[in-house]
Amino acid sequence: MTLALVHTCVRVRDIDAAVRFYELLGFERRGKLDFGVAYNIYMGLPGDGDTLELTVNVGREEPYDLGDGYNHIALTVDDLDGLLAKLAEEGVEPEKPPFAPGGREEVGRICFVGDPDGYRVELIDGGSFPTPQDP
Repeated sequence: MTLALVHTCVRVRDIDAAVRFYELLGFERRGKLDFGVAYNIYMGLPGDGDTLELTVNVGREEPYDLGDGYNHIALTVDDLDGLLAKLAEEGVEPEKPPFAPGGREEVGRICFVGDPDGYRVELIDGGSFPTPQDP
């Protein structure tokens, strides 16, 4: 059996703000699926599939309870400092300045930002961040 991760779905209240945020990160809007009481906006990175699904529940006014189980999605970026400057122009500030996890400068820097609904996005500088592997 072949498996593949297709997409991540997050529920958003202000679709325009959410789309604008994810476009700043490099996502492209791909399509919309309308169910009447809710609709999905599909987004993807250039050259990749529709990996992000933004779901809007029509009439929802109160913020979603993000709970304490979900933590973040992670994206690699070519120029972390440049992207953070672009985000700052739109009022998006990082949780804290970029840092090297575990003080390991040789593997690069990361930084976390929040989208308009409070979902965390990890930005990984330089294309990749090797995750620890068991022997």
